[in-house]
Amino acid sequence: MRFPRIARVAVASLAVVLTSSLLSPAAQAGTDPKHRKKQVDSSITRLESDLEDTSAELSSAYLRLRGVQAKLPGAQAELATAQHRLDAARERDRQLAQQLKVAQAQEGKATDDLAATAASTRDTTATLGTIARQAYQTGGVGELSVALQAQSADDFAQRVAFVDTAMQLQGQALAQLQVDRAQTAAKQARLTAVRQQIALLKAQAAANVVKAQQLEQAAAAAKARVESLIRQQAAEVRTISARKAAEKQRLDALQAEQRKLQAQLAAIARAEKLAAARAAARAAARARASRQHRSTSSPPSSGSSSSSSSGSFLSRPVNGAWVSSEFGMRFHPILHYWRLHAGMDFAVACGTPVHAAASGRVISAGWGGGYGNRIVVGHGIERGVSLATTYNHLSRIVVSGGSVSRGELIGYSGTTGSSTGCHLHFETYENGTPVNPRRWLNP
Repeated sequence: MRFPRIARVAVASLAVVLTSSLLSPAAQAGTDPKHRKKQVDSSITRLESDLEDTSAELSSAYLRLRGVQAKLPGAQAELATAQHRLDAARERDRQLAQQLKVAQAQEGKATDDLAATAASTRDTTATLGTIARQAYQTGGVGELSVALQAQSADDFAQRVAFVDTAMQLQGQALAQLQVDRAQTAAKQARLTAVRQQIALLKAQAAANVVKAQQLEQAAAAAKARVESLIRQQAAEVRTISARKAAEKQRLDALQAEQRKLQAQLAAIARAEKLAAARAAARAAARARASRQHRSTSSPPSSGSSSSSSSGSFLSRPVNGAWVSSEFGMRFHPILHYWRLHAGMDFAVACGTPVHAAASGRVISAGWGGGYGNRIVVGHGIERGVSLATTYNHLSRIVVSGGSVSRGELIGYSGTTGSSTGCHLHFETYENGTPVNPRRWLNP
């Protein structure tokens, strides 16, 4: 059976998914592109073969399911990456907030320290002003002035002690003023650096907020994609489950139709072999009678057979077509059982002329259930077996009975019966049993 056209569209979509999966960076690193393409093509071909004879609806549902299953791991990995990046952005936000809190505390302390130093500077400056005013008012504090102004020896001693104290205070005030000025410069620089750090942290925090918002949106989109794929997966599983029973019945009917044909061809084979045996017996009797009446003998002539031991007996039923599906067992990926694909599928457009593969007699021509419009041609005894060929899913039949010659037009390819894709399903039977057509076909 030709793979359904609707399902082939789904296969094409699945091919994109599989190709994208195989073309991931990890795959690209270790696989040649031509080899990857060959792997994808092989996967699609196997999938098409596995779904032979399956209804278009069920095939499409299964292929959609496979497509979802192919996408889901990538979507889940994308979600995990997005969530990891979002968590990292949130952790960075927490770190920046902590750093900003520390910096702001340092700013407050630096501001207080600078204010305290400024106050100390003002006090020192005031002290120096007071000393200067007193010196001016008393006419200076030199030793000569002190000696001239002293009224007595005790007064002189007191004045000298006052002068020493004033000089010490003045020296201390000047030293403190220098210290205050140096501290003011250092603390101002520290405050400026802290404020610059705060400005930088605030800018980083603002940028991180934007980044976190973007990552949050990406994570939400990735999560929504995963959830959507999971819903699609569940929906396709429900669709497949709901159609399984009907599909099983349809395939059972197709197999019943094939068993019916096999029984018919087996009966014909028995009749042909019996007729051949009787004809051979009559021929042998005539030969014996002929020899008895001969007065002289002649060297026996050697017989020959026109049939070769393998192949080369049947001509291809359609011209210029390639084989899209071979004869052989198939495992149904949905119903999970093995079944025989009992012929070869030739990929041709609908309406392509179909010719008799060899001369023979039309056994039947008409509707064949799941096989659609079908022609069955018997070719008699060949290589010791009763050989028959069938031509299925025809759009039109142009013979109804009688004999046909090799290469004679018998119908046109189509997509009738259990098929939605134009092709010719060609079968060969030996004694009613389906066999690989390649055993009889010309290469």
